[in-house]
Formats: sequence, structure tokens, C-alpha cells
Amino acid sequence: MTSSSTVFDQLNPSVQVGTGKLRDHFANAEPFRHVVIDPLLRPDAIEQLAREFPAFDATHALNELGEVGGKAFRPDLPALGPAYAKFDQLLQSSEFLGLIGEITGMPSLLYDPSYTGGGTHENLPGQDLDPHVDFNYHPSNGRHRRLNLILFLNTEWDSSWGGCLDLHRDPWTPEQDSVTSVVPRSNTCVLFETTETSWHGFRKIVAPPGREDISRKSIAAYFYTRERPPQETAPSHATVYVPRPLPDSVTPGKVLTETEVAELRTLLQRRDQQIRFLYEREQEYTGVLHSILHSPTFRAARVLGWPFRAVRNLIKGRT
Repeated sequence: MTSSSTVFDQLNPSVQVGTGKLRDHFANAEPFRHVVIDPLLRPDAIEQLAREFPAFDATHALNELGEVGGKAFRPDLPALGPAYAKFDQLLQSSEFLGLIGEITGMPSLLYDPSYTGGGTHENLPGQDLDPHVDFNYHPSNGRHRRLNLILFLNTEWDSSWGGCLDLHRDPWTPEQDSVTSVVPRSNTCVLFETTETSWHGFRKIVAPPGREDISRKSIAAYFYTRERPPQETAPSHATVYVPRPLPDSVTPGKVLTETEVAELRTLLQRRDQQIRFLYEREQEYTGVLHSILHSPTFRAARVLGWPFRAVRNLIKGRT
């Protein structure tokens, strides 16, 4: 059994001694509950993770259409190297789960060994991520998704390069939206709640001249509970995206550049893909509903239940 001292020897000591301050930051953060822990790990631990970060592999960068995209991910965290196996041990330890539970006020947190949707993420220049809320139940075991932990591994990063983690109040109404941004520099960790309003994403990564080799590297882990407060519980859904609005540069009479035209095409393509996804999902749900309504079991239940409906209608007619 791993001892507490062995588990926590990766953590920066300030994390344990500053739990109360972190709890206050989490509870009072805007636009929704979150806390930035910087630094999360000791210098040697974060350096080892950076050294063992997997090279970009096209076989791990396939998008929803089966095409090679600009984002690679690896959910097999413990298999990536000794540093990742050790970090995985930290994330699943009862000591660490208790620590982040104390910071967030969420007891009985559960680790996800499959890293569904998580693991290492690498985004190349040109990549961005529309504001979204995440799926709210684990697809395999139905547990409630409660917390996102994102640890950045970029030894250098400037906010002018894009790629900052943006936390949104309301991306549906940009004029009322407010955004808190976190620069994705190495050893910066963001811990935030997963709710129906925890909108987050990042702007397009733009490499500076001569630095086309940069990429946005991070580790993502998600934590669950078996139950959650009823007022926070919603019907099961997949990740919900809000396509970005037209860029401010698009104004009446403006002659668009090739870059601006390409950006508009990308926005329209994303909307088309979202419409297609919703159409296919509606077809799927309609098919399921049709099969239920026309099943022998449902028809038998309708037949057997007609006397009760007749009595109910008779009573309603007399009142």
C-alpha cells in the first residue's frame, strides 16, 4: 500500500498547507467555482512529466469524421512512462481525493481509471475549442461528473499566442458574457466544477514567427460521485458546444482578407456539423420512441389500462 508521504512527495508543499485559502478561492471564484493552483507539483515531478509527454501521433489525432486533426490525446496515462504511472497513483489515492474534496467541498470523489475524455491532450497551432459544458454522466457506469482537473505542461507560453483556458459566464449571449482566462504555463493547475453552466474553452492557438513548433500540452483528469445534490442534477447529455460568434473584424463594407474568409468558413462548417449531429441524434431518439410505441408490450399495456383511463375521464367529466 502506498503511504501518504510517498503519494504526496510529488505535490508542491504549499498545496497541503494552503488548503484553507484554496477552499476560499474555489468557493468565491467567478464566473463559476474554480481554483488555480500554481504550482501544483514539485519542480522535478513536472519536469519528468514534460520529458515523458508523448510525441504527436496521427493515430491518436482522429476527429469525429475519422480524419487526422490538430489534437492528439492519450487516455492510457499509466502506460506513458514512469512519471505518468506515478502521477496516476497520485490522482487515484485516497489522500489526494480527500484533499481536493476538502478544497471543493465535494466528499466521496471517485477517480476514473479509464480517463474517459481525459489523459494527455496536445493541440497544434490553428486549434481552438468552442465554449462548452461537458457530458454530465460517465458513459460506462453512470456516475455523476463533478470536477475537472487540468494540469498544463508548457514550459513557455504567452497569452498573445491564444490557447488560454477561458471560463465563461454565458457564451450564448456574448454581450453579457464575462470571461476569466488562465495562461497555460507549466505546472499551472485549474480545478473547476462540472455543472450545466461551467462553460469553458480556448481561443485559436497562433504560433509566433519562428515558433511553429509550439503546441498546447496538458493532462486532464475528471472526478465523479455516485450521487449529487438534486438541484444540480440534469438529464444525461453529451458535451454541448456554443459556436463562436462572427469575429469583430466582420463589419458592413469591410473587404475581408483571406484569413478572415477562412475563419468564416470554419465557423459555418462547425455550425453545419452541429446541425447534422443534432439531426442524427433526433433521428436516433425518434427511432427509439417509435419502436417503444409500436412494441407488443406497449400495445398490451394500453389495452389493459383502458378501464382506468375511462374511469379517470368519467371522474373528470363530473367535476
